[in-house]
This record gives sequence, C-alpha cells and structure tokens, in this order.
Amino acid sequence: MIDLKYSAEVRAAKEASQPVVALESTIITHGMPYPQNIEVATQVEQDIRDAGAVPATMAVIEGKLHVGLEANQLQALGQAQGVAKISRADIAACISTGGTGATTVAATMIAAHYAGIEVFATGGIGGVHQGAETSFDISADLHELAQTPVTVVAAGAKAILDLAKTLEVLETLGVPVIAYGQDEFPAFWSARSPYPAPLRMDSAEAIARAHATRRALDLPGGQLIANPIPSTDQIPADELAPIIASAQADADAHRITGKAVTPYLLQRIFERTEGRSLRANIALVRNNARLAAAIARSVSALA
Repeated sequence: MIDLKYSAEVRAAKEASQPVVALESTIITHGMPYPQNIEVATQVEQDIRDAGAVPATMAVIEGKLHVGLEANQLQALGQAQGVAKISRADIAACISTGGTGATTVAATMIAAHYAGIEVFATGGIGGVHQGAETSFDISADLHELAQTPVTVVAAGAKAILDLAKTLEVLETLGVPVIAYGQDEFPAFWSARSPYPAPLRMDSAEAIARAHATRRALDLPGGQLIANPIPSTDQIPADELAPIIASAQADADAHRITGKAVTPYLLQRIFERTEGRSLRANIALVRNNARLAAAIARSVSALA
C-alpha cells in the first residue's frame, strides 16, 4: 500500500464525505513562472471552494504521494528546481526512489482514483500530435481515460494537437467525450472547432448521472467533459491557426521531439499572441474548476 499524505483540508473533507476535486501540479512546476504559478494555483483552488467543493492538488514530494498541498508545500513546489514531470510510466519510479514530481493528467487520474476522488479539473488533455502517423507521438492521457474511472473536466484537447485524430483515438478506446452546453468539441483557447462532439450534456447533474451509471455497469475508464472556454476569454480558432502552424514549423525545423514539443509550442504561441494565450489558459482552467466542483457535488449527492 502507498502511504498517502492528505492535506488537513482534504482529510477533513473525506471524513465529512464532502465533494473533492483533484488538480494536477504540472501547471505549478511547468506551466508558468514564479510567482504567477502560485497565484494561479491558489486562485483555482479558491474557485473550487467557492463552488462548494474542496481542492486536492496532487504531487509527489520526496517519495510521498500528496493528496492536497498545504500552503507552504505549494510555495515550495512552485519555486523548486528540477521537478520531474510524471505520467503513468514514471509515477511509481518517482515514489519508490524518493523523488519529487509534478503530476500530468494521467498521473493525476491515477492518484485521484487511488485516493477515492472521482472528479478532476485540468486545462486541456494531451492527445495525438501533428505528424503522429510517422512519429507515433500520442499522449498517455488518452489511454488513462480509457482505464481509470475519473471524470475529467478540460477545455478539450490542447489546440496544438491533431484534434480529429485525438477524437478518433478516444472513440476507439471507448472514452465518452461529452461537450458541455454545445454540440462542437472545444479547441482549448477557442470555444468552438469544426469537429462535432460525440455527446452533449447541459448540466452537472446529467454528467454526474452518466458517471454513476458507468460505475454501476462496471465499465472501465472515465469520462472527458469538454467544457468550452468562455467566449469573452477565447482566441478565435481562425486567428490561432496560422500561429500554431508557424510554431509547429519552427519545432520541426529545430527537430524538437517527444516531451519537449508541447512546452516549445506553447512558448512560441505565447510570444506570438503577446501573452493572450496564457491569459486564455488561466481563464479556461478556472472555468473548468468551477464546473468540476458542480459535478463533484452532484456525484456526492448520488452516492
């Protein structure tokens, strides 16, 4: 058994059967610079509290799997150097060797399920990268959604990905993709895309019932809730398309591959949108946190 280290807030919530929402920690260590990373992480946690649930930011610190971070731990993680970015392939190694690692979508799902948390809010999931037909660069997030029973609220998949192929792989893996309040699959910084969502639901209660029904049927895997960024915060897809294409061309020219691709592209897009992409990213994460809290409340009510 893994010795989980609960924050005082999460421990109290679990003892009182209050709804809890999992959060990843790569946004703190790899998403933005200090102190903005701490400010955003703190704000997202508060958004969840304000919406009637309790936040549980996941991280591995010195070989211990933490479910929720105390304020001093959050500060320390936000300033730490050399923190690993962990997924399914390396979370066990990080714990067993006493390492410190920030959780990606896949690792956060694993940690949340192990801790008995059923709902997770993130920015956007990973997926099928451009050119994957030759590189085979496909995120572990997709297979995690197919096997770990956690409902994940995201603004779709990151717009730098091949969204059509990402949706195809999710369909092949049997992952329910549910657009919230619209028929189109959102494209991260943009509320809409050319791709229809396989499913649509318009309330947190409906999403919670689907989650509970999957559990009753003993179906493996979770649900992807594709929550569009608020229109006032989005960057239209037609404006972003040439910027993403240019960033991808730069990455290809510099032979950027593997885990280095996503941060490289995000930095290029940040520069070419003069910071608008980061502001949109913050807005969508907060929006997802609020919806996740509402779903967690509804899941708790059905228990």
